[in-house]
Amino acid sequence: MVELKTTVKQNTQAQNKQQSPIIQQEKEIVFQSKNFNLWYGDNHALQDINLTFHENDINAIIGPSGCGKSTFVKSLNRMTELVPIVRTEGEIDFRGNDIFNSGMSVEELRTRVGMVFQKPNPFPKSIYDNVAYGPRVHGIKKKSILDEVVEKSLRSASIWDEVKDRLNDNAYGLSGGQQQRICIARALAVEPEVILMDEPTSALDPISTTKIEDLMQELKKDYSIIIVTHNMQQAARVSDRTSFFYQGYVVESDDTNVIFENPSDKRTEDYVSGRFG
Repeated sequence: MVELKTTVKQNTQAQNKQQSPIIQQEKEIVFQSKNFNLWYGDNHALQDINLTFHENDINAIIGPSGCGKSTFVKSLNRMTELVPIVRTEGEIDFRGNDIFNSGMSVEELRTRVGMVFQKPNPFPKSIYDNVAYGPRVHGIKKKSILDEVVEKSLRSASIWDEVKDRLNDNAYGLSGGQQQRICIARALAVEPEVILMDEPTSALDPISTTKIEDLMQELKKDYSIIIVTHNMQQAARVSDRTSFFYQGYVVESDDTNVIFENPSDKRTEDYVSGRFG
């Protein structure tokens, strides 16, 4: 607990030093869930979820296994609908429009809300073709444009210098950490507004994890990030806000320093201090 508080305090102090003395405008709401419920058959997996996510924030979702973290994040771009027995009630608004009833297609939603999974999942293609895949699906065929998109995306994912001379190599030949950054570049190539990350570093070594965390800090300048993590130190290091899920409910959601230093619910304190989970 002491180590976590020190991490959060250092992170908060660093952020405060970077803040301008000018009063900043309130950030725009990107996602807002309203009494959102989800069932897998008879299993009530998510219960009355009310959360708000803002632009250019990193939002961590924490909680023990099976509490609904990943299910909620996958609901934000309707990936849970791939499971036939899923049904939902309530509302999830993206940019003020209910993703279930606004007429927005699933394809458009998943273009605007990208996803990076727990294990790196590059396609069995070249590095270039992995990143160019999305733009090609959206109709971009001109090689000069694709070249520009691929380079920009790989630079944004902080991996261009490592792969620029081997773009035609199969992505499977990269390390796990490099593969995960290729997957991030692939998501960025279609210019999303939000990046969902479901435990993106859980299968990576500490060095690769640090690179992904540093990358997240760069990406939040242009994107909103929602990350599921089991790593309390990671949540403390990288996030602006943290939501604690437990048994399908949101127990508490607040600024990260509040969650780790002065939570309002004893269950939150017990979890972040390692008493259970």
